[in-house]
Amino acid sequence: MTATVPSVLVGARETVDPHLRRAIGRLDPDTRRVSEYHFGWTAADGTPEERSGKALRPALVLLSARAGNGTERDALAGATAVELVHNFSLLHDDLMDGDLSRRHRPTAWSVFGRSTALLAGDALLGLANDVVLEEDSPRALRAARDLAGTVRSLIAGQAADLDFEQRIDVGIEECQRMIAGKTAALIACSCSIGALLAGASEHTVERLHAFGFELGMAFQLVDDLLGVWGDPEETGKPVLSDLRARKKSVPVVHALNSGTDAGQRLRELYEQPEPLTETQLEQAAELLRRSGSEDWTRAETERRLTAARRQLHRADCEGVTEGLTELADFVLRRNQ
Repeated sequence: MTATVPSVLVGARETVDPHLRRAIGRLDPDTRRVSEYHFGWTAADGTPEERSGKALRPALVLLSARAGNGTERDALAGATAVELVHNFSLLHDDLMDGDLSRRHRPTAWSVFGRSTALLAGDALLGLANDVVLEEDSPRALRAARDLAGTVRSLIAGQAADLDFEQRIDVGIEECQRMIAGKTAALIACSCSIGALLAGASEHTVERLHAFGFELGMAFQLVDDLLGVWGDPEETGKPVLSDLRARKKSVPVVHALNSGTDAGQRLRELYEQPEPLTETQLEQAAELLRRSGSEDWTRAETERRLTAARRQLHRADCEGVTEGLTELADFVLRRNQ
């Protein structure tokens, strides 16, 4: 079943896109062309298109400003910045992972070249910092520091993910630490930076950050499930893509450490030097089920979402959290 996209995501895209386009318009023509293609605004030849993503992170920023008794205007710089950071990471991740498609079309590096895509990602990161620091707010410097710390966590998570590619002995706890940096840190920042820029109390900012962290962990767990069982029409990636790449995603790592016969057989498949055949890929997916790892990952997703709702309740912003709760539920429904 395809989950209905919450209206708040559509609204966030419409609100933030003009600010994103103005920011990217500052770049030199070559870097701007790559960036506009990556964002889905143009085809490779520069022809206008509209293929934008769901704008989850900007939506969280705008909602967190309202949760902090502010307005969307207070948070526009933060919303623009987190989307720039997110896309910086996507450009680099696609290149490092060798992914050839994103959002149902060729990745930027496969169209424009590795070095050009790398530089475009660097440019987006630099723009994110500028956008926040240019904000006329006494809280802009704190927001920029928080964003910089988030980028450090994101890079550490990506470094760990790359390290896992060379290892079979990855533990479930270190796998969760990896996704805490690679995915949860930016979603946590998205849920707190809007409230920070809106002048919310430190307590509210901290609780919204904790809400975002748990939501980010759940988000990645769902992504890991989709990486094995997701519909290519929805994910934009081939079926069984994570198994084909032998990624050490959470369900895989759980299976490898399960002590089950199914987990041991999966280990043997992951250790074989030859690429996995289609039959072996189907077998690997079934081994994840037989080891109990699919069920464990789904249960952990629910646990994280419950923890996220608990943190939101503690944020002292009752009455303005409906949108945040809706997005939390959407994270789970993507896999139903």
